[in-house]
Amino acid sequence: MIGVVVPVHDEEACLDACLEALRAAAICPLLCGEAVSIVIVLDACNDQSQRIVLAHAMQADLRWRLDCIAVNAHNVGAARAAGAKLLLQRGARWLAFTDADTRVSPDWLSAQLALNADAVCGTVAVDDWSPHGDNADALRIHFAQTYTDADGHRHIHGANFGVCASAYLRAGGFAPLPCSEDVALVAALLACGAHIAWSAAPRVTTSARRDARARDGFGDTLLQVVAAMTARQAGLVT
Repeated sequence: MIGVVVPVHDEEACLDACLEALRAAAICPLLCGEAVSIVIVLDACNDQSQRIVLAHAMQADLRWRLDCIAVNAHNVGAARAAGAKLLLQRGARWLAFTDADTRVSPDWLSAQLALNADAVCGTVAVDDWSPHGDNADALRIHFAQTYTDADGHRHIHGANFGVCASAYLRAGGFAPLPCSEDVALVAALLACGAHIAWSAAPRVTTSARRDARARDGFGDTLLQVVAAMTARQAGLVT
């Protein structure tokens, strides 16, 4: 069985699109009928995220299942770890991780498995830069010029990551870190001698929103880039 974990903290605005994409990935013909279990980890949610998950869960069939658990950790590392723990107890051989503001491609899971690696670090794409207003075009150009969306990259994104169960356990799993939990796990995997595929094959499209849930993650990185560009335009830095 293949497991998928999505940490969620008040994500009602984007959760529908995330779950629709995960359903398509779960029934991909390239998985040859292997079951997929998706666990949404509701971390201190006060919105309608749980209701949305339950509505999507009613569409499940023998090929895939969807359910949710609740934690009150206010911590993305702890949330990912809680979902992984449940899926390992269910017998998952592979764990895939993404985020609620991300839409995975229909072959996301099969592309990870096809790489025959202990872990897969994928890239991210952004299709809507408009949350950054007047800076949207400049940010889009900067991202295209500086981000390596190709095999052999060295990006680490919790929104596009997969790992086999045995390697995950050897590395100690996700630490309860409020940010960079994915970076810490990849470092632990490398220390254990795991074979990591740095691949652009598993595709996801993520958000460029300004109100990112995890501090110091992808969203904050974009804000830092915008701040630097604004400072240069104002002549504050060279």
